[in-house]
Amino acid sequence: MTENDATREPETPGADPAGEHDPMLPPEPPHPINWNLLTADEAEAEWLELNRWVNWLRTTYGLPASVVPPFWHRHGELVWELSALHLHWLAAYDAEQNASAPLGWHRDFADARQRLRDWVAACGTRLDRDRPTRQTAWPGEEPGDPVEETGIENRDEDFVAWMLADVAARRQAEDEFYANLDPSTGELRG
Repeated sequence: MTENDATREPETPGADPAGEHDPMLPPEPPHPINWNLLTADEAEAEWLELNRWVNWLRTTYGLPASVVPPFWHRHGELVWELSALHLHWLAAYDAEQNASAPLGWHRDFADARQRLRDWVAACGTRLDRDRPTRQTAWPGEEPGDPVEETGIENRDEDFVAWMLADVAARRQAEDEFYANLDPSTGELRG
């Protein structure tokens, strides 16, 4: 995979010059994405698809960084919101859907834009700088590490590196799980 694969501008939805499947629409019915349960391979495919769609969304609708910031992928609250919005868009523009479904998506998109603004304001990511979302320690918990801001040099390079690290961590967890599996019983060893 190259950087261009992960960050290239998506084609306009509905564009189908060769009469083939529209690349912006899935080959199967849309399904909810639980980011906590994806395998390494599933995560890589979903990250690439979501990144492509978010890039299309922000450019098509002219969304400012206060709604969709460059480092949205580093903030779980933005990932979950954008992922849900993507799923809703896929369902609304499905060929089997009612003709008024896109209007419902746009109504819900207006609500989602306000939530995205709230998430961006709370997490502190901006056009040119980013910091991890602050976590509040509850009584009895250890306070978190200090939160430091970093500049954003190249969004696309960061996305690719971040995604590959996420996929590698998932793959390592899978490998460790299978290493502890007894092949004769299918159960975890001791």
